[in-house]
Amino acid sequence: MPGLIGKKVGMTSIFSEDGKNVAVTVIEAGPCVVTQVKTVETDGYSAVQLAFDDKKEKNSNKALLGHFKKANTAPKRRLVEFPWGGADVKAGDVFTVDVLQEAAWVDVVGTSKGMGFQGVVKRHGFSGVGGQTHGQHDRLRAPGSMGASSFPSRVFKGQRMAGQTGNVQVKVQNLQVMKVVPENNLLLVKGSVPGSKGSYIIIEF
Repeated sequence: MPGLIGKKVGMTSIFSEDGKNVAVTVIEAGPCVVTQVKTVETDGYSAVQLAFDDKKEKNSNKALLGHFKKANTAPKRRLVEFPWGGADVKAGDVFTVDVLQEAAWVDVVGTSKGMGFQGVVKRHGFSGVGGQTHGQHDRLRAPGSMGASSFPSRVFKGQRMAGQTGNVQVKVQNLQVMKVVPENNLLLVKGSVPGSKGSYIIIEF
């Protein structure tokens, strides 16, 4: 299985084998149910669809209820497709964090925290215009010059300016797996992962 769906629980710290205190992110990884297997013959490509996190039937429409019924599982909140051309997998199979027992490194995909409309100092790390000299008492966090005047007489596309910050899909690669807790479906990875507590993330390995 190339990946799992999980939920960010939060952060804590544990002691590594060499006695160092390491900050880790706790992820509830699975159990994930196979709800559909796509093949080249029927769909034009090979993939497996996983579902995670139960929800009430009244919160699903009839089409989704029928989709989950085919896989003989309860309605789920999150559905994700993974490219798959490996061993035989069928609808209804369940994958847990046990598949990560041998993994040493994983990639994590999540949606970063939204920070709303931010200026250039917070959004892009600008230093501001500079010291408060010559009457520049209100220019400390300003963007400064955005381009020439007479030519080209416009602002180039892609210029770093103030705007919506965060709330985008972020992929963090090569996070070290520190511990796997199968009885609670927990995965502990070194460092931080994108998203707030309770947000859904995708674990690739």
